[in-house]
Amino acid sequence: MATKRSAHTVWEGGLLTGGGVVAFDSSGTGDQPVSWPSRAEQANGRTSPEELIAAAHSSCFSMALSHGLEEAGTPPTRLVTSADVTFQPGEGVTGIHLTVEGTVSGIDNDAFVTAAQDAKANCPLSKALSGTTITLSAELV
Repeated sequence: MATKRSAHTVWEGGLLTGGGVVAFDSSGTGDQPVSWPSRAEQANGRTSPEELIAAAHSSCFSMALSHGLEEAGTPPTRLVTSADVTFQPGEGVTGIHLTVEGTVSGIDNDAFVTAAQDAKANCPLSKALSGTTITLSAELV
């Protein structure tokens, strides 16, 4: 069965001096302020579309990697994944770099890197973001 998640943004004012609030409708986890300066300059307590993409991608990738490792008989003890989304004003999102450190018994670093590469290629958000260059660093700890 398909699921649908929803969010909405209320924006007031122009791009450079205005601002908005992103509401997470499906989860009800609260509202987050957003503005052009938080996107193109310093965050200053506000989020950006790119930070939201980074959160979504790091969690989706972690789920995909966890599933792949579990299917291989080596479930992870712990995965710590970060996603760095690069935004260039006037150009857009120019790349995403995933970094994952894993604690996994029963495999070596090469097997972990292979599993991470598979998760990068096959997690639903990597597929959705396929028009963007996605790179990966993976290491057992």
